[in-house]
Amino acid sequence: MELYIVRHGRTLWNVQRRMQGQMDIPLDEEGRRAARVTAAALKDLTIDRCISSPLGRAMETARILLGDRQIAIETDDRIKEISFGIYEGLSRFDPRWPCPGKDQHYFRDDPMRYDPPEGGESFYQLLERTGDFLSSLDKECDQTVLVSTHGTAMRALLAHIRHRSLSDFWYTGVPANCAVAHIVSRAGVWEQTEEEKTFYEDI
Repeated sequence: MELYIVRHGRTLWNVQRRMQGQMDIPLDEEGRRAARVTAAALKDLTIDRCISSPLGRAMETARILLGDRQIAIETDDRIKEISFGIYEGLSRFDPRWPCPGKDQHYFRDDPMRYDPPEGGESFYQLLERTGDFLSSLDKECDQTVLVSTHGTAMRALLAHIRHRSLSDFWYTGVPANCAVAHIVSRAGVWEQTEEEKTFYEDI
């Protein structure tokens, strides 16, 4: 089995540095452009199956990447973005940001100390569900699967594949929008063949 794991294209909330989490925010025009450029780069790739987060920005990215391929998009909640609970929609510069937000820096700086806000998810919960997703795939089958997901969820999937500890979760930072990671199964073991790659230039 081969996996092409892709982070969705850019959204307005990415630009505004808002916490999207599981809010259903569409791609912006630059996000669609980047997805089209990525689709062109992958146009000769044989894709047998497509699995996406059910959130609109991941679904739209998947549709653009598939192009004319007659493949149904399956959805899976296990590859949704991490939930930020009551903080979703806010940015650190928003006057509504509550006082407990002072500890939000642990999300990037020290994931092992991150305490999710009310209604949010921990890294441990994210790793559990993304690990369950990977375990559900038949690594022995001869398929190429496109997986459309989100920045933190993608990093969690790759943490499983690369056997990264939570303390090293952000080893190269957040994957760029429309970044593509190629994963192969060799003798039943996942292996990432190269770092995440983008095919477009920022404007």
